[in-house]
Amino acid sequence: MRLRHPSGRIVHLSCGISLDDAEDPASVVARLDAANSALRGHFGTGALTVALRLPYRLAAALAEDGRARTRLRADLDARGLEVVTLSGASGPGRGADGASGPGDGGSDGSLSGASGPGGGGSDGTETGADGSEADWSEPARLRHTLDLARILVDLLPAEEVRGAVCTYGLGRADEWDEARQRAGARHLMRLSGGLADLAWRVGRAVRAGFQPGPGLVLDTPEQIVTALTRVDKDRLGVCLDLSTALRDWPATEAGIDRMTDAGLSVITALITEPGAAWQPMLRHLLAADTARTEYVVVDTPGGDEQRAADLAYVLAELTALGLVPEQQPCTAP
Repeated sequence: MRLRHPSGRIVHLSCGISLDDAEDPASVVARLDAANSALRGHFGTGALTVALRLPYRLAAALAEDGRARTRLRADLDARGLEVVTLSGASGPGRGADGASGPGDGGSDGSLSGASGPGGGGSDGTETGADGSEADWSEPARLRHTLDLARILVDLLPAEEVRGAVCTYGLGRADEWDEARQRAGARHLMRLSGGLADLAWRVGRAVRAGFQPGPGLVLDTPEQIVTALTRVDKDRLGVCLDLSTALRDWPATEAGIDRMTDAGLSVITALITEPGAAWQPMLRHLLAADTARTEYVVVDTPGGDEQRAADLAYVLAELTALGLVPEQQPCTAP
């Protein structure tokens, strides 16, 4: 849903939905129906915003098939659902060894239940040349992210001129040697160029946010700033899991300031643990004088009903900060 910040900026609040198990349009529709039913129980009628996680095979198929994208857009419209963000990132809680952590477990349908950072293997995960999960040194990661951007520009609501995709935090730190770093830099340049070309061709911009995590190249604020110091900051930024930052950063608000002072945008703020004390971080990002993030995605564990309840809770927290539905007059708290 679209919320107007006291500064006048629109902030999009979305519910995360994973399509990891969807292999064809029929299964996508079934997944949307299940999530929509739970959401309507809490929010009734009216437009609602969802953030979709697309596995590699489904994203590649949609990127190649314009008619399939048109049908998916029609299916979303028919259910009163809007999409302004897509995800191709791994779920929270994956450590340096790639093992699933507390945030994983895709059976509940959340984005945080991702099976890996992308798609393409026999199980739908994105794989590199050696069969392991692809990081940003692999062309597969670049291809998947550009596929997501191509899909998103066709799914955006008619009045929206930009959206965002969330992607993997570059790679595992213990594997990020000089060769991978050079390859990753080339792919980030190509990503920026691809996003610029897409914006020129269709008149809609997509930004990509890299999701930090423990054991990744992007982990602490200092590591994030160092790794992304030379990227195109107009199109590339950070997709920040507030719960992960709360757990791993010694000073969360100072960490956010460290990134934004370096010119990096927190494009998307993820809420993956409803019980964590993420409220001060969100308040810091959405202070009364400015909004330093444009997208808030609720991607919590549990089934659709629980996620819908968590979304309602986050909406109440945002309302307490002075954000209101777009059509209502906005006053500072």
